[in-house]
Amino acid sequence: MTFVLLITAPHTHSNAWHAYYFAETALRQGHSLHLFFYSDGVRVANRLNYYPQGEQNLAECWQTLKQQYALSLSVCITASLKHGLSDVDNSHRHHLLGDNLHPAFELVGLGTLTDVMLQSDRLISFIGA
Repeated sequence: MTFVLLITAPHTHSNAWHAYYFAETALRQGHSLHLFFYSDGVRVANRLNYYPQGEQNLAECWQTLKQQYALSLSVCITASLKHGLSDVDNSHRHHLLGDNLHPAFELVGLGTLTDVMLQSDRLISFIGA
């Protein structure tokens, strides 16, 4: 089965971790996944996030999963810019002072979400409300 995980919970919310654990379990069971970070969920992709000693770094966990299963970690570009998150290209385009996108993640448009939804069996959202 192919799932789309729509993650809108910020990295500080328990549902962001539930999304990660669901993804890890589904992949181990042989399912396919498309990941899309949207709204507050884009915050996980900020490479400047600080995690105190002893606290797990969710972005690094996603990066490990990406490497193990050849996943794409797709982050909504519009939501990212609204949250002060940018890659090098968009920093130049929008005259921002710098970039802070974690290298494991990629900025994409909402069209990407639409495309993967059409290729998938189920959409599961992890919200931060």
